[in-house]
Amino acid sequence: MRRKPIAPVDGIDYLDLDQHLGYALRRAQVASFDAFHRATAGARITPPRFTALVILQANPGISQSTLGEVLGTARSGAMLLIDWLEAQGLAERRHRPDDGRAWGLYLTAKGQRLTEQLRRRVRDQDRRFAARINPNERRELLRLLDKLVT
Repeated sequence: MRRKPIAPVDGIDYLDLDQHLGYALRRAQVASFDAFHRATAGARITPPRFTALVILQANPGISQSTLGEVLGTARSGAMLLIDWLEAQGLAERRHRPDDGRAWGLYLTAKGQRLTEQLRRRVRDQDRRFAARINPNERRELLRLLDKLVT
């Protein structure tokens, strides 16, 4: 039997940790990341790489700076991520048609195929992960989480 991520350990006093929102969010994040890694097994894709692939798929030609904003990272962090995606043959930098001096980011055909495959796998795994709560609870949880960050 597989242990739950950050499962309570018998005999340990947690005082009021379970009352701290950050602790509960961290436990949920670890469980969510565990589900994500099962869905992307063998693909060498991390959550930031997956996010970048999805954003590039939906926004062809996006700038590296804007991608960094979406990821919540510095432009240099986005550059390293794009360098990795390029090295894997998943994305490429091209001159933007509206500004020949600027570069846009695009998925390659290989990147498109992998992104579609991963999106299906992650979506299916996410449904299984969230099956413990009903659809109304899921919507409410997403609404409340969004409220915390906006």
